[in-house]
Amino acid sequence: MRVVFAGTPEPAVPSLRALLESERHEVIAVVTRPDAAAGRGRKTMRSPVGQLADEHGIPVFTPAKPADPDFVSQLTELAPDVCPVVAYGALLPQPVLDIPRFGWINLHFSLLPAWRGAAPVQAAIAAGDEITGASTFLLDAGMDTGPVLGVVTERVRATDTTGDLLTRLASSGADLLAATLDAIEDGTASAHPQPEDGISYASKVSVDAARIDWTRSAAFVDRHIRSVTPTPGAWTTIGELRVKISPVQHSEDTLAPGSIEVRKSGVHIGTGTTAVVLGEVQPQGKKLMKALDWARGARLDDTAVAR
Repeated sequence: MRVVFAGTPEPAVPSLRALLESERHEVIAVVTRPDAAAGRGRKTMRSPVGQLADEHGIPVFTPAKPADPDFVSQLTELAPDVCPVVAYGALLPQPVLDIPRFGWINLHFSLLPAWRGAAPVQAAIAAGDEITGASTFLLDAGMDTGPVLGVVTERVRATDTTGDLLTRLASSGADLLAATLDAIEDGTASAHPQPEDGISYASKVSVDAARIDWTRSAAFVDRHIRSVTPTPGAWTTIGELRVKISPVQHSEDTLAPGSIEVRKSGVHIGTGTTAVVLGEVQPQGKKLMKALDWARGARLDDTAVAR
């Protein structure tokens, strides 16, 4: 089939690569978000999906809005059979949804209807889900509400960060997406309406929402930190200093929520239940470092509290 692929961030790259390597489908163009500033130097850069398309000499479209008349005209002229989409980052209006013969096939990193929305992997880890996965479904005007074409499951490991889990789902999801397109071409694809039960939503996690609440349980704090690692990154304030916190380990000790004890065994912080032990931290304006090295250099005293 003639394919126009839409996607933007790194987790969408395995899906595009799988379709480029497929002998059954021809990627005739790629749609991605406009070039944006990134990195320490804030240089304008092409998205990861756009970069891969450039490497293969595939035309890349970067409309400011998918409803732009020029983009709608260009896509109509291409007359794609199907448009797979993975984390594109913009809502598609109905006139655009209507262009491909077999519609837009979305790869979403959850077991729908659980965790519809922008941050399904973060939500699954934060909620303590033991099983998650990825779904392919026919995109419609709703928020991840279209009929499901295929699923793949994945166990959430006890130490998984969002980065870890998303890397695995991006790989298995790419295989699922390619198999879904194969089934559509063969005429064997079967779309099943999503059930009315079990619907949940996962909004994008803001920097403010990534702040750690030390009054919650150690299990909650652990899941929260892993769910926002690597981005936007869990953080707290210690005195006037803002510090990013990497995944922690559990301790059997009990400390008051937010209170800090620096020991030979590590930096312990109290929660609403038992304490946790910090792994690595990143003070504002500095590099990531071992928590114990940082605490000794910062000369934290017994009055230090994380808030």
